[in-house]
Amino acid sequence: MFQNLEIFQLSHAMARHAAQRQETVAANMANADTPGYAARDLTPFTELVRHRTDQTGMRATRDRHIGAGLSLAAQDLQTHTETSPNGNNVSLEEEMMRAVSVRKQHDRALAIYRSSMNILRTSIGRR
Repeated sequence: MFQNLEIFQLSHAMARHAAQRQETVAANMANADTPGYAARDLTPFTELVRHRTDQTGMRATRDRHIGAGLSLAAQDLQTHTETSPNGNNVSLEEEMMRAVSVRKQHDRALAIYRSSMNILRTSIGRR
């Protein structure tokens, strides 16, 4: 009955996505002065989940299913900020805002996991 609780898989995937996005944001900030560097970001988690469930109307329950291995590769950002004379388009202000968003996403994933554990503990009679 409790072998495959999808809420735990979802919270794990959300936390993993937040970690990968944080790495991308950190790389953008580290290369803020690198000539020709283009800011990068990941596809938002909600779009990945929507793509995974709406593409065929079916859900992938294993990594080997068709469409299950969606790429989380960083993509160049199409920002409205101007590039600097050296060709760099990283805006530290925007990256700081993305870092805050990533932190909120990670905290949300942990809250989902924590709440699910509390429900599971309550259902078996433990606190």
